[in-house]
Amino acid sequence: MTNDGGRANEPTSYGLRPPHPQPQAPQPYPPHQGQPPQVPPQTAPQSAQDSPYQPTQRSPQSPTAPDPSAGRLLGGRYRLVSRLGHGGMGTVWLAHDEVVDRDVAVKEPRVPEHLSAQERDTVHRRMRREATSAARIDHPSVVTMHDVVVEDAKPWIVMELVRGQSLADRLQEGTLDPREAARIGLDVLDALNAAHEAGVLHRDVKPDNVLLGRADRVVLSDFGIAQVEGQQGLTETGAFVGSPEFIAPERVLGQRPGPESDLWSLGVVLYAAVEGMSPYRRSNIPATLQAVLSAEPQIPARGSGAFGTVVMQLLRKDPAARPTAAEVRAVLESVARPPQLSPEATRLYQGEGNGAPGGGSKWLPPVLHGNRPAQYGLGGGLLAVVLALVLIFFNPFASEGLPEGWGVRPEAEILEAEIAVPKDYRRSQEPQTEETRVSFADPSGVFHISMEQVQKRPDNQILAPEPKVWEAHYYGGGESGTEMKEAKYSTRRSSFDGSDKAFENVVDFTSYSDSSEEPVRHRYHELVVPGEEDVYWRLRVSMPAQGDAMKDGEELFSNVVKNVVIDSDYLP
Repeated sequence: MTNDGGRANEPTSYGLRPPHPQPQAPQPYPPHQGQPPQVPPQTAPQSAQDSPYQPTQRSPQSPTAPDPSAGRLLGGRYRLVSRLGHGGMGTVWLAHDEVVDRDVAVKEPRVPEHLSAQERDTVHRRMRREATSAARIDHPSVVTMHDVVVEDAKPWIVMELVRGQSLADRLQEGTLDPREAARIGLDVLDALNAAHEAGVLHRDVKPDNVLLGRADRVVLSDFGIAQVEGQQGLTETGAFVGSPEFIAPERVLGQRPGPESDLWSLGVVLYAAVEGMSPYRRSNIPATLQAVLSAEPQIPARGSGAFGTVVMQLLRKDPAARPTAAEVRAVLESVARPPQLSPEATRLYQGEGNGAPGGGSKWLPPVLHGNRPAQYGLGGGLLAVVLALVLIFFNPFASEGLPEGWGVRPEAEILEAEIAVPKDYRRSQEPQTEETRVSFADPSGVFHISMEQVQKRPDNQILAPEPKVWEAHYYGGGESGTEMKEAKYSTRRSSFDGSDKAFENVVDFTSYSDSSEEPVRHRYHELVVPGEEDVYWRLRVSMPAQGDAMKDGEELFSNVVKNVVIDSDYLP
């Protein structure tokens, strides 16, 4: 692999090559910025008193000066023992939980000094909300969140203490083979799936945040805890969030990320695992971000075949073109855990006890008897045929209950819901408004699906979730009175998830700007689902208002409504 990230004549200042291990005495592993502390299994402390942890940055007063905060008690139970390290996102402490007698990691969020009191309060509230969301994730490959303690008017995050090393540390010893990289990738994928199901996006998947614990345990840490990230882009209050070489293109463009963004980052991590570095690394941040947007990396030389193919698919610029988590899982499992021959098949390969002359197998042609490489080649071919038949008759990528060619798009962070759409529909994020909306477009441009969560606030004007209000809206010309003309509106009550307050709107109209002699008629078919506390959801399918296309559009609407899921916590 060259160090130009896949683009010719574009060198970097890193000049990296696959690293070689250096012999050294066992030492504690210092934590990376924004993750729980780790210690090597051989030197893991048995108690806080004999802990061998060392801080990554010592106190400025003296290299050996004791930390003045050591010994402080948080929340009446967490005793700070020593500072493990700190970075732009926070300070990580080793602490001892005196209630249950165990060591924990405590993160003290850092807030830029120049922020006003109101801005600090906003940051702290966001941190508490993110910590609470991460605490809902229950998975062995996710760092466990124990508690959030508010001291000094700021949240201190109490989390599991992970003993081991990070993937970044491991890569300093050398690259991984594809099989080991796939094994680690599977656990990270499981952690991301659990997070996405809980409505949490990681936003910073990178080798530093992948921890390799005891007994081959893989743990993903730092689910947005203490991150300072706004809704409009990559920065807020001057802080850059995330590692540039692992950030998805849509995030670089300031678009709201989705689960596909985390899968992109996973693809970069897998690439780095077998090649030693990200394919987008450049000499400075602007060049790195430009590479993320435009560079097309080469297939990893040390990870060709199925592994390299799925990695390159994960690195597609268009989020909608990336493979689903189920598709990625199927490939990584085939690499990490390739099909094994049964004992009987192995015995046949070895030609034992089958009555064939000379110890050969009666199932093999005589020309292959005693020719072990040829026998393996034949067996491999047969195995490939069997796998192909399995894929044909038992599609592992199909979702149960969904129409063929459809997939579920988790939108928990944006909509508190998940929506099923055809897999080839392109996802887009509407410009930031008071409402939150996600749209999916048919590649032909004939059909469009959109869904939004609308919340009533004192400073905005929204349509009330009542059929009469929507009737007046559409007969009045729609948005700003200039969206449509010659509207024909109908409505009916509908039930959704046990609620009888939902209703459907069907409006046929002509575009306000269409002045042709035979204007084209369009149709909106909508489902409006009222929630609690002035919140409702609006699901719309746009289609032609006549002909076979209208029939297809109505079938599309029916399937979308049938498979949409809204978080029950927000429904009456």
